[in-house]
Amino acid sequence: MHETELWFTAFLNNHVAALPNAIYGLVGYHTEDPLKPWSNYMAMELIIIALLMAVAVIVRASLSVDKPGKLQLVFENIWEFVGTQAEEIIGHGAKKYVSYCAMVFLFVVSSNLLGIVPTFESPTMYYYVPAGLAIATFLYYNGQGIREQGLWGHVKHFMGPIWLLAWFIGPLELLSHCIRPVSLTIRLFANMLAGEQVTVGFLNMVPWVVPVIFMGLHVFVSFVQAFIFMMLTMVYVGQVVAHEDH
Repeated sequence: MHETELWFTAFLNNHVAALPNAIYGLVGYHTEDPLKPWSNYMAMELIIIALLMAVAVIVRASLSVDKPGKLQLVFENIWEFVGTQAEEIIGHGAKKYVSYCAMVFLFVVSSNLLGIVPTFESPTMYYYVPAGLAIATFLYYNGQGIREQGLWGHVKHFMGPIWLLAWFIGPLELLSHCIRPVSLTIRLFANMLAGEQVTVGFLNMVPWVVPVIFMGLHVFVSFVQAFIFMMLTMVYVGQVVAHEDH
């Protein structure tokens, strides 16, 4: 996909190019143009991270039991919503996984919605970002499975309930788990790229009224895709941490 450099990306390339170049040098990676090491999706991710950190600081500084502010109530409702979903899907001991699931939801929905802001783009429309999230989720739920069940207990999840069929079920389960990051990546990337392209296309052809409809659809899809990503994360966690007695 041809990338047109956004103004914030250009600002980073003009003033903060040394930082990514130094990091690339540490891992032996070389960019096509050392003068432009920042890509749009990287710049947009920085905005999302900075925004979420700023909101977290503001909410934390204004926490109140007696007179909670509107922003505090919003995030309390989000936390309660994610917690309720986790209890239903993961079940016993779900509370310890709410933080990661809530983080995934907030990051994905914020990244998706950034695309409706003029002069910005959704970083999730670049496959690198969904792929990074998918890999992080893959490592997270497998790590939680090992932590909860032990290495051997986690491995037994791949073998199925009938040991005589483990030689057959094991490879299939392993393949299924390896496909999950790919599935998560394609689902989020394809939907956000398509939504972005449709909105931009109609905005260029009909600059009034019609694009507003597609921007509303973009907002709806943004929340739906963030919800699906979060729910699948919970499903994967629930599968690997489940005990036979729960």
